[in-house]
Amino acid sequence: MAEQQQFYLLLGNLMSPDNNVRKQAEETYDNIPGQNKITFLLQAVRDASAAEEVKQMAAVLLRRLLSSSFEEIYPGLTLEMQTAIKTELLSGIQQETSPTIRKKICDIAAELSRNLIDDDGNNQWPEVTQGCGMLPKFHDKVISALLQTMEDQSNPRVQAHAAAALINFTEDCPKSLLILYLDNLVQHLHVIMVAKLQELIQKGTKLVLEQVVTSIASVADTAEEKFVPYYDMFMPSLKHIVENAVQKELRLLRGKTIECISLIGLAVGKEKFMPDASAVMQLLLKTQTDFNDLEDDDPQISYMISAWARMCKILGKEFQQYLPVVMGPLMKTASIKPEVALLDTQDMENISEDDGWEFVNLGDQQSFGIKTAGLEEKATACQMLVCYAKELKEGFVEYTEQVVKLMATLALTVSRVRVAAAESMPLLLECARVRGPEYLTQMWHFMCDALIKAIGTEPDSDVLSEIMHSFAKCIELMGDGCLNSEHFEELGGILKGKLEEHFKNQELRQAKRQDEDYDEQVEETLQDEDENDVYILTKVSDILHSVFSSYKEKVLPWFEQLLQLIVQLICPNRPWADRQWGLCIFDDVVEHCSPSSFKYAEYFLRPMIQSLCDTSPEVRQAAAYGVGVMAQFGGENYRPFCTEALPLLVRVIQAADSRSKENVNATENCISAVGKLMRFQPECVNVNEVLPHWLSWLPLKEDKEEAVHTFDFLCDLIESNNPIVLGPENANLPKIFFIIADGVSNESIKSEDSCSKRLANVIRQVQTSAGLWTQCISTLNETQQKAIQDLLSTA
Repeated sequence: MAEQQQFYLLLGNLMSPDNNVRKQAEETYDNIPGQNKITFLLQAVRDASAAEEVKQMAAVLLRRLLSSSFEEIYPGLTLEMQTAIKTELLSGIQQETSPTIRKKICDIAAELSRNLIDDDGNNQWPEVTQGCGMLPKFHDKVISALLQTMEDQSNPRVQAHAAAALINFTEDCPKSLLILYLDNLVQHLHVIMVAKLQELIQKGTKLVLEQVVTSIASVADTAEEKFVPYYDMFMPSLKHIVENAVQKELRLLRGKTIECISLIGLAVGKEKFMPDASAVMQLLLKTQTDFNDLEDDDPQISYMISAWARMCKILGKEFQQYLPVVMGPLMKTASIKPEVALLDTQDMENISEDDGWEFVNLGDQQSFGIKTAGLEEKATACQMLVCYAKELKEGFVEYTEQVVKLMATLALTVSRVRVAAAESMPLLLECARVRGPEYLTQMWHFMCDALIKAIGTEPDSDVLSEIMHSFAKCIELMGDGCLNSEHFEELGGILKGKLEEHFKNQELRQAKRQDEDYDEQVEETLQDEDENDVYILTKVSDILHSVFSSYKEKVLPWFEQLLQLIVQLICPNRPWADRQWGLCIFDDVVEHCSPSSFKYAEYFLRPMIQSLCDTSPEVRQAAAYGVGVMAQFGGENYRPFCTEALPLLVRVIQAADSRSKENVNATENCISAVGKLMRFQPECVNVNEVLPHWLSWLPLKEDKEEAVHTFDFLCDLIESNNPIVLGPENANLPKIFFIIADGVSNESIKSEDSCSKRLANVIRQVQTSAGLWTQCISTLNETQQKAIQDLLSTA
């Protein structure tokens, strides 16, 4: 503390009007070791009790120090010290009350951020973008500094690094902030691009132009439709590069320019891009025609593959005509066969992942090794096949068979490829539908065994979750009869294993929390593991949902092997996520397997009713949804429980914070459940008493699915001239108009929803009475009035 006070005196002397005092202070300051200087200066800047001029002086000196002596001082600091400096600067930016000091702290952070950009242009301090997210002046500083550096014509390498840093910055910068600087940014980029294009033509230098083209692509990608006014400024030059940069040494520039054109097209949309689409497609086709002449390591290949997929997204069905040209090279890249090896522990000691190998642990001291060279391109190609299947649907049918055969062989390859393979399966089934049920079934049989096997053996939880998700979607698509008895037997064993592993992992984590070396870092790791486990649990729920919705009560005998494990999930002592997903599974049993579901009521009904008032909103939501489907599908056995649930639902809805962000979804499910009780189990409810309250809670704005249920019921009530809903002499119609208008403007009702036509008819009936129509419309604001007109024109 005394040292810091002496340092404050020193800072004061550095500002002294007396030359001798100031000179002596400068000598003393220069003799302080650099690491100590950083500590003292940062403490001074962050000291709320220090005088403003002292803090200003400290901020100026700290920025100067980072600017002039960064390499000598910063790398020598401990990691803890480096982290503390970053943390203190971010805290200062967000907490400092003096605008002058806050601006100076932003300057320091910008200087540090600039110095923490590595040779590849990667920002080693990404948190600075999020931390300073609400400070436009900070971003202005960074962008100005980078643009200034990019304009330094005397040092091309520095220019290229500044462009690379700008790419990282724009990728991290939210769209809402980027558009504040968009005009200035784009104008500068255009000037630099034109200059560098001239330089390429005159001197053949291309390094900076490559980075500038990628910067333009990154800005367009973030700015999206806001880039439209600048489209014509860039497109002619970019097309010129693709047309003329045909020499071997310009392959990377050409590839990046192709990427840039396709990203700009995607950003500005079909309408703006269409006049150039044909010319761009011809340029791409010409490159593609020369594809067989390209060397395997030609950088244009991966850029081309991605660009085609973007063009597919832009053009939609019109892209189908180009598939014969595109698919050959794409399948060739997607079919690259990696070098593989089965290794024991001893072999593993001689090979590291740095040598370009990726390993999958197979247990029994064995690992499966994959040489990753060329697999990035393979992964990209597989993802593009997914894109074509998704965008073109039946237009892709000619290629489904060969793509399915390829994807089914990709189990033993890197994770990105395995994810793409899994993601493609349900999409390929949708494409194949147009060929009829027999072709579809044959294709599914080819996929099904591979998917089930992969669920049982996949070691990477990210890939496993994608495989499980895709399998569930495939079952929903194929429906009843898609799984045979062997499939069910294997699937049952696998799901049982996943649930048992879930409980075992939780016990192991609890044990680790009792270890003597347990600390915050260990807890962070344990929480990451827990999130992974819960995510896999959600996918178990997805698969069971698809099985129940396809097979109904026929599948209950098979489900009984999992019953006790699901019951274990909803025990009161389990974590909230377990209880949420356990209840979701029982919700599906009630929704799809009633009235047979009642034979399991002893296991889930009491926990479900008690969970309506749980402290976790996710658990409340799952329980409320369960009560809703109980009312809708459960039948008379569930009536006493419906009666019991009503006051609990009302209590949740009427709680003071029921519409807060974290609670609103649970509350809306409760409102929907009350509606379903009145609609499907009116014997359990005093409808006349509850109905006015229910109307006052509408419309639902967050849960679109439940909103449709409530509007369907509202239509029933209006169409039957329910006196409580309409009120004496239709006095409630303005309120009903408000509910409908609010629902439409919040997109709770869409034109394709069954209730939209019915609601439009209600409005048309009111239109026949001029006085009533004026009365109803006059209570609505401009947005709501437009919503009513939109509903009338589309429904």
